[in-house]
Amino acid sequence: MHELSIATSILKTAEAEVAKIKGNNVEEIFLEIGKISGVEIASLEFVWDSCMKNTVLEKAKIHITEPEGFARCAECNYEFKISKIYDSCEKCGSPFKEIITGQEMKIKKLIIS
Repeated sequence: MHELSIATSILKTAEAEVAKIKGNNVEEIFLEIGKISGVEIASLEFVWDSCMKNTVLEKAKIHITEPEGFARCAECNYEFKISKIYDSCEKCGSPFKEIITGQEMKIKKLIIS
């Protein structure tokens, strides 16, 4: 369950940002986690409360967006939606592609009090 280490990493980043501006707590956190990033949102939510207890993120409202996976075929340059990292081009069948979106794991914004 690597979602625990992801939650811990998010916490460390949030603590550093709160300390940087001498804030108190994070009121809201906006995360962007791509659908093909390998992160199980349900697992992240499961570990979130126990990880964030008595921290700057304990009472933060969480907003998570999940960008769809899109790729560009290396053979025919066609852009197509993917649901798994190993999906092939739906136009020519080539397995060679550049992932455009869907692998993101970002803290987009923190609202700090």
